[in-house]
Amino acid sequence: MEKIITWLENHQMPCFYKQSLGIDCPGCGMQSAFLLLLRGRVLESIQTYPALLPIMFMLTYLTMHLVFDFKKGAFVLKISFIFTVIIIVISYIFKIVNF
Repeated sequence: MEKIITWLENHQMPCFYKQSLGIDCPGCGMQSAFLLLLRGRVLESIQTYPALLPIMFMLTYLTMHLVFDFKKGAFVLKISFIFTVIIIVISYIFKIVNF
């Protein structure tokens, strides 16, 4: 597992938005947070990119809903999407204000 994490660390994609405009985009930090999560450093991952866990939940639930067709699946996905977008917007505003 360590070799995979090291490979991922060495092959992170640069942020085009940050390279072009010089400021973070709403997704900046997601790769780093994912790597921290893989290393088991959950709190640091949440501090780096708070929306990672809700995004992972949403994608996992979406996949399960497509396979099993949950009765209230679409509703849960809508609520989860709204919750995730709110977290992304709030954390992005907080990041911009604190620069």
